[in-house]
Amino acid sequence: MNLVKQNKLRNAGINTKLAHLGSNPEEFHGFINPPVVHASTVLFPDYETMKSRDQKYTYGTRGTPTTDALASAIDHLEGSAGTILVPSGLAAVTIPMLAFAKAGDHCLIVDSIYGPSRQFADRMLTRLGVEIEYFDPLIGESYANLLRKNTSMVLLEAPGSNTFEMLDVGAMAEASHQVGAVVMLDNTWATPLFFKPLDFGVDISIHALTKYPGGHSDLVLGSVSANERCWKQLENTQLDLGICAQGDDCFAVLRGMRTMAVRLTHHEKSALQIAQWLCDHKHVHRVLHPALKQNPGYEIWKRDFSGSSGLFSFVLKDANETQVGSFLNTLKLFGLGYSWGGFESLALAVNTSDRTIAKAPEGGRLIRLQIGLEDTKDLIDDLESAFGAI
Repeated sequence: MNLVKQNKLRNAGINTKLAHLGSNPEEFHGFINPPVVHASTVLFPDYETMKSRDQKYTYGTRGTPTTDALASAIDHLEGSAGTILVPSGLAAVTIPMLAFAKAGDHCLIVDSIYGPSRQFADRMLTRLGVEIEYFDPLIGESYANLLRKNTSMVLLEAPGSNTFEMLDVGAMAEASHQVGAVVMLDNTWATPLFFKPLDFGVDISIHALTKYPGGHSDLVLGSVSANERCWKQLENTQLDLGICAQGDDCFAVLRGMRTMAVRLTHHEKSALQIAQWLCDHKHVHRVLHPALKQNPGYEIWKRDFSGSSGLFSFVLKDANETQVGSFLNTLKLFGLGYSWGGFESLALAVNTSDRTIAKAPEGGRLIRLQIGLEDTKDLIDDLESAFGAI
């Protein structure tokens, strides 16, 4: 992107940014979208250039114009020094963990973390000699007491996976840096449109691009964005592991990002309307959505976040396994499936038995909803029919 256009976008609105970031028509014969480059071998003009590697692209695992276009767009949104692109959202968690944790280190992980992230820490990092300690997402100011001299890494998720607890990210990052720990945050729920972790002292911002940036439930991809302090070590770890993203997926995510703000506006509005409706329903014990005023984390969300997405949970009052099955099986517009962030609505019965510190919500079974782009009235009608089945 030329410097004039880059400077003009700096103060532009989010929809304008998303429409133009990662697009350099002047470099590609006027074509608006960057081409999809499929590459392994890259040729050098002569022996001297090959020996010095003094050219921008040297091998497929080290980037292409397609991956660079997406990475640069994400850097602009995140305010990061650099971004790596990896084959999945889980890889976006595990690669920085490998980059900054070593044998003998102590690592803190919030107990409301994404389940597969926990599995990697428990199965892989502990085998490599890393001590893992989980902490209650509602710990508050006592968090600083958990930090040790050998705490090298902290992994946060805000809001918490499935149960949506809010964290005081800025305070935790500040405390963690007192012992030199690298702070990472899974920011998939909010996207950089609603929360920018690096502005709150976080060193590493993690995203499952599978979700809202992709937006169409047809790809799997992840990104990791780092500040100046951590960028080189993160980049080197990716290169050492040889884990990279493919051009077709990067192209699809970049295309999805063009409409991400427009889609998120609808996701947010519909999700809040449905969440409010559920609050008054006789079959609902509690709704877990950080943007609801009655939620314990509302004040933190209001202070630090500029919006909310389409994912939240509720507690199905006094429901047994049979009733949970009846509720989910009666849904017609809500599909039963994992992931979220696409155009379609999804429902899922949540299992929190893997947690070691945080308590599961009481009063019934936890149901997670992904509110898609369907008309809100139709989704409410679908939920009402499902409630009728129990």
